[in-house]
Amino acid sequence: MNSTRNLWTLLAALLVVSFGVLLWTGTEIYQKAPPVPEQVVSADGTRIFTKRDIETGRQVWQSMGGMQLGSIWGHGAYVAPDWSADWLHREAIAILDQWATREGGAAYAQLPEERQAALAGRLRTRIRQNAYDGANGTVTVDTERAAAIAKVAAHYESLFGNDPATAELREAYAMKNDTVPDAAHRRALTAFFWWTAWAAVTERPGSVITYTNNWPSEPLVGNRPPASTFIWSAFSVTFLLAGIGLLGWHYAVTHGRGEEPHRLPPFDPMRAIRPTPSMLATAKYFWVLLALFLVQIALGAITAHYQVEGQQAYGYPLSEVLPYSLSRTWHTQLAVLWIAVAWLGTGLYIAPAISGYEPPYQRLLVNVLWLALLVIVVGAFAGQWLAVMQRLGLDDNFWFGHQGWEYADTGRLWQWLLFVGLLLWLFLVGRALWPSLSTRHEGRSIVALLFLSTVAIGLFFGAALMWGEHTHLSIVEYWRWWLVHLWVEGFFEVFATAVIAFLFTRLGLLPVRTATVAVLFATIIFMAGGVLGTLHHLYFAGTPTAVLALGASFSALEVVPLAYIGFEAYHTYRLGGATEWMERYRWPVMFFIAVAFWNLVGAGLFGFLINPPLSLYYMQGLNLTPLHGHTALFGVYGMLGIGLVLFCLRGMKPDLVWNNTILKVSFLCFNIGLALMGLLTLLPLGTLQLLAAIDDGYWYARSAEFMQQPIVDLLVWLRMPGDIIFSIGALALALFVIGLWVFPRRLGERPREAAEPMRPGEPRPSR
Repeated sequence: MNSTRNLWTLLAALLVVSFGVLLWTGTEIYQKAPPVPEQVVSADGTRIFTKRDIETGRQVWQSMGGMQLGSIWGHGAYVAPDWSADWLHREAIAILDQWATREGGAAYAQLPEERQAALAGRLRTRIRQNAYDGANGTVTVDTERAAAIAKVAAHYESLFGNDPATAELREAYAMKNDTVPDAAHRRALTAFFWWTAWAAVTERPGSVITYTNNWPSEPLVGNRPPASTFIWSAFSVTFLLAGIGLLGWHYAVTHGRGEEPHRLPPFDPMRAIRPTPSMLATAKYFWVLLALFLVQIALGAITAHYQVEGQQAYGYPLSEVLPYSLSRTWHTQLAVLWIAVAWLGTGLYIAPAISGYEPPYQRLLVNVLWLALLVIVVGAFAGQWLAVMQRLGLDDNFWFGHQGWEYADTGRLWQWLLFVGLLLWLFLVGRALWPSLSTRHEGRSIVALLFLSTVAIGLFFGAALMWGEHTHLSIVEYWRWWLVHLWVEGFFEVFATAVIAFLFTRLGLLPVRTATVAVLFATIIFMAGGVLGTLHHLYFAGTPTAVLALGASFSALEVVPLAYIGFEAYHTYRLGGATEWMERYRWPVMFFIAVAFWNLVGAGLFGFLINPPLSLYYMQGLNLTPLHGHTALFGVYGMLGIGLVLFCLRGMKPDLVWNNTILKVSFLCFNIGLALMGLLTLLPLGTLQLLAAIDDGYWYARSAEFMQQPIVDLLVWLRMPGDIIFSIGALALALFVIGLWVFPRRLGERPREAAEPMRPGEPRPSR
């Protein structure tokens, strides 16, 4: 009991300190974010842009899909360029061409190398100077730079319209014609792109580092990795090794010591749980989950194919009705949605199973929540289609359309409704758990941790409501990663860990005390790096060096528990074969083992590959990022969601014979398909881009010139085998679930030993 109390104290102290530091960094970001000027003028007094232009331009960018079409400061989609890096390079070349031509020579690219170096040196000394006057909010540029800005702006106005001169480039970028049909909106869009590039090349006052910590890599303007990226990358590796060493020491000292003797039950204790009406009502959540999953896969195939044909799908002009930015929006959102639905359904199912209590009207409210989720999804997706097709208007886009932030694209109205829905989910789970929380018993700590993670899931979605339509880009990024990193990667993981611990203790495979200590310890080591590890997403988002230092240090600690994930996988495997009746849970357990594997590979190896500052300086927004994203999001959270769903389905249909063959096909196809996606396409393509970014600058690794090479086309086509195999796995899973209701095969008479009700909050005693 003392050890459990000490772990709770340590966890509470850790969370208080971690969130305190995280909030402090938020204030630092707010104070030191790159300024948005009131106006941009040339040396002769001509007004180029106003703050209103920049803010309107950001609204236009958001309405057309935002981060789902190209990226800003490295965050977003991978087919079109990073607009900040692309603008910066084009502006630099435009200035250099002016100088080269004025001196009586040819364009800059045709000059001798020695002369190029001299002009580039002159450019670096001028373009990096901070010409922002805080007294009147004005940025003043010389006439040469003003002419370069006008030239680049004209290019973008052509690109985002329907000009035949840029038609080939639109196709390469997978942009539909007339992405922004209104000429005034296109003009405003160029103001926003210019500001993001200005922040990337302008040095902070009193510093030689730009507002984005010298990101992106651009040799022409002197953007190179600052010394801080080298220092904190080295420290992050040191922290990783120290953390692994400490965890190894802890494992060696504690493993196998003091464990109480434990006798496994001869029958399946979970069969004693009689599903209540609300538990059975969660079946529809899992049906919807499968539908969302299948649609997400189809949209993923369409999104990947756009990289080959640009605007068409095998000759059909698909971009006219389903543009790339929209297919990618729905693909990324559905990935989070179906996984979240798996966990929401699991929470609603497992809460009455833990307490043995069915609250009044629980089934009705479970059904109401399900209907509300459907309305939110349909409404949000309809609003996004209207926005991207430019039929909604800028005034209504923020509330009803497309916010443009990757993984947080939903209009604000739908975000509020989803937040209310999550609070209802929290209420339903919490009141069903209450009898087990209010009663003293051995497993109370696991139940408490499950409940607290439910509270966090419900409340922390509120981070999506912390920014407004015109909140500074750096602050939006700060809160957006609270949502993506803490909500999805943090508290859902704690929730899943507690659920799995409950399942294994209820199955009688683990002593409750042992499981309690293990779950609390696992939560502590995950949260130790997980909370402040959020900052590794913000290295180059207009944030100060302190963010880089903290993010590098603590994101390395995120990998520490994953280094020992193999022990967890082996232990889970042993539990899976502990008794004959555990064969009933073979495939849920196998999916948990897959979670352990992809935690190590996808979240651990591929995550640490890109997380140190020096690595991410070059890799952010290249295909090495989705390598980590795909293998971690589906490999960990997707597999986990499927495993939990299978456990719930076993409880709903305890007497049915499962088709293990089709589950085996599904399991193998998921893992083989996911591995092939990464190894045949994302890893080699990302590596080629990385070499290009180091040698020629980040802009080139994202350019049409690079991405339209035959080798890139080949690597994209090589994704098909993995996609097809993966899709077979999803269809097999859907067929299996449908078969449980449409073609059920029943066991013989249910054993009487399994018919006794279970006491709330306590595992059934073995006989």
